[in-house]
Amino acid sequence: MSMTPAFGLFAWSGVFVATAGLVMFYKCSRKDPGYISANTRDSHNQRDDEPLLKMELDNPALLTGNWSQLCITCKIVRPVRSKHCSTCDRCVEQFDHHCPWVSNCVGKKNKWEFFMFITLEVIAMIITGSAAIIRTVSDPASPASFGDWLGYSVVYHTGAVSFFMMDLFIFFGVACLTGVQAYQIARNITTNEMANSMRYTYLRGPAGRFRNPFDHGVRKNCSDFLVNGYNEDVERLEHASRTDEEIGMIQMTSAVSQNGEGHSHHGNCDDHACADSHANSNSHTQGGSSQCCDHSKKNERTPFGLGLGLGRNSASRQYIRNLLPL
Repeated sequence: MSMTPAFGLFAWSGVFVATAGLVMFYKCSRKDPGYISANTRDSHNQRDDEPLLKMELDNPALLTGNWSQLCITCKIVRPVRSKHCSTCDRCVEQFDHHCPWVSNCVGKKNKWEFFMFITLEVIAMIITGSAAIIRTVSDPASPASFGDWLGYSVVYHTGAVSFFMMDLFIFFGVACLTGVQAYQIARNITTNEMANSMRYTYLRGPAGRFRNPFDHGVRKNCSDFLVNGYNEDVERLEHASRTDEEIGMIQMTSAVSQNGEGHSHHGNCDDHACADSHANSNSHTQGGSSQCCDHSKKNERTPFGLGLGLGRNSASRQYIRNLLPL
């Protein structure tokens, strides 16, 4: 069968795309994935019973109790989202996974090359697989029935059929991997974080549910990754700063509640003093007045809803709870 120029160009485009994917494969395998330098200071003179860290004790991660960022092998406090690779024996920034295909870790600095590699190879497999099908179907000597055509193709187009079967077998695995990587890029999350989402405290919200603080939306996540080659470890603000109106309402509600409580206490104090003045002598009246004043001072020292009007006023407490999730 004679091939048309259009078919030849289509088939060769698959070869060109596959070659570009191999270039990305080479760059991904040779590029630094984001290795974090280990602490080698005084490593030869350090005794086994000495602390692992001498200069990192004031690290904010350790001060907040996040000991999962401590790497006892590299003797460092690694950044968030990083992990120690047991195969490479190095800590990798934004560690995704260790890929045996490229014989290298996939991290912050080479994930773009890895994603381009698998994406280009998927496109190349689609083009070349389609070319193999077109080659066998367009044979004018092939039988009309499907069974006879299949037998004829196996006999007379053995190379094309074998290539298509191998291409189809590899395609499903690589296509699934590409889809998973594309989803994770759109959500700004790594494979390691997906697998250990319940272990990492920064991926859990206040209620213990999964929460990705680095997800800034599909558009920004994808644009940052495609343009810069990686996403910055910038956490998303869960709650925007409150407006002046909300703050004013909170302060007004607190003031009204406190004034109401203060008037009620003063009223009780005056009634109590009047009752004592009619029932007792002047000395007893002074004693009752002092007790009332002490009672008023005690109420002033009582924490009144943590200063937000959350005390005995149920209406204000419900309103503030709607504004501030306590």
